[in-house]
Amino acid sequence: MSMRLPFFKKNKQSQPENDSELVNVPEHVAIIMDGNGRWAQKKGLPRVAGHKEGMDVVRNTVKAAVNYDIKILTLFAFSTENWKRPKSEIEFIMRLPKEFLHIYLPELMENNVRIETIGDFNTLPDYTKEAIQYAKEQTKDNNGLLLNFALNYGSRYEIMRAIKLIMSDADHAKISIDEIDENLFSEYLYTNGLSDPDLLIRTSGEMRLSNFLLWQLAYTEFWFTDVLWPDFSEDIFKQALLDYQHRKRRYGGI
Repeated sequence: MSMRLPFFKKNKQSQPENDSELVNVPEHVAIIMDGNGRWAQKKGLPRVAGHKEGMDVVRNTVKAAVNYDIKILTLFAFSTENWKRPKSEIEFIMRLPKEFLHIYLPELMENNVRIETIGDFNTLPDYTKEAIQYAKEQTKDNNGLLLNFALNYGSRYEIMRAIKLIMSDADHAKISIDEIDENLFSEYLYTNGLSDPDLLIRTSGEMRLSNFLLWQLAYTEFWFTDVLWPDFSEDIFKQALLDYQHRKRRYGGI
């Protein structure tokens, strides 16, 4: 009989106190993981050291999401705008998925985590694609937490891509103009089949969406923290979840 690895094992003693307060856990949490470079610079380290530290925080955040029975965790890992960064930094970031999955894929498998991505996957370096595709294949039958990496992702590009696909299908008589509504449009987005995020967390003190899930965040609750991503912890994650308990989601109603 296989054993669940201790890293992900649900253990009430290892969780913050008063977990009973979390009676309304969001199904889908999205996180803009911001501040890696600033964290490193504050410590006199190269920016890539912040990205390396941030990878370990991803591990701890996935652990917390499993513990709190969150169904979908979408992490903004690399945007279409991030290609403007120095080549050496981009290459380091692009190799992180391979390193992360090499170390943690067995634990993800043991704990029924499924890996997916959203974004322009085909233009990523081959070594990045190969590592992620392997992880997707290995975890495809898992039905626990969906760990969804937004990689080479930009929301405006996603929306424009959806419009082009809809126009093409309309031109080929696969759909009619009268069929186009919000639900149909959503089917052409990268997030087709996923519920919209209930809670968005952004670290580092910035209060903007940075071209992330603009369509999907229409009724999402936002939570911002000044904490830089490498300092993000389960306790801070829980603070966001506790705050979410007090939000009234009316969706335009009363």
